[in-house]
Parts: sequence; structure tokens; C-alpha cells
Amino acid sequence: MQPDTAAVTKRFNDAFQRHDPTPIADLVADDCVLEKTSPAPDGARFEGREACVAFWQQIAADRSVSFELEDTIITGERAIVLWRLRFGADGESSVRGVNLTHVRDGKIVESLGYVKGS
Repeated sequence: MQPDTAAVTKRFNDAFQRHDPTPIADLVADDCVLEKTSPAPDGARFEGREACVAFWQQIAADRSVSFELEDTIITGERAIVLWRLRFGADGESSVRGVNLTHVRDGKIVESLGYVKGS
């Protein structure tokens, strides 16, 4: 039995919370598509497991930033993850955003990131 959307999303988010990029590779589908939050207006696009895993593992390992989960909403194969990214000296700077994630057969197949603008 494949892990459900909630379980995959939790494992993925936990990797960022713990700064442990190791679990990410097991959670990403071969045909994954990732659109990051920048540059505006559309964000950079990564296609394929290798590109998506490399991008996410780099962020997860970066101890100069931290993600605070604000809420996670699961509906079927979709997850809506609201977060705050803290950065800078002592994390005094931050930006809020959301990831729209699609999980199929226990793997992330799409993740679209958006941030609040000024």
C-alpha cells in the first residue's frame, strides 16, 4: 500500500524542519515538476526527479533558513501547505508563502510555490 498524501506531505515537511535532506529522494516521482517562488512572475521551473530532489535537498540542508509550518490542508491527492520562511541574522527577516502539492502513488508529482508580495 502506498503512503497517502498526508503521510508523504508530513515526511517531506519534516525533512525541512529537521534540516535533513535524506528522506526527500524517496518522496519524489520520476516525472515531478517543481515551480519555485522566484524569479517573478512565474518562478523557475524544474522538471524530473533529479532536478527537483537536488533543489529541495539544498534548501533542506541550509541551516541559515528555517521553515515554520502555518497549516497543511489535505484533500485527496492535493496538499496546500502554508509556511513562513525565516532568514537573516537570527531569523529576523521572513516571507510567507504556500505550496500547492500533488501526490500520486505515494510520490510528489508537482509542487507549485507562491509567496506574498508587497
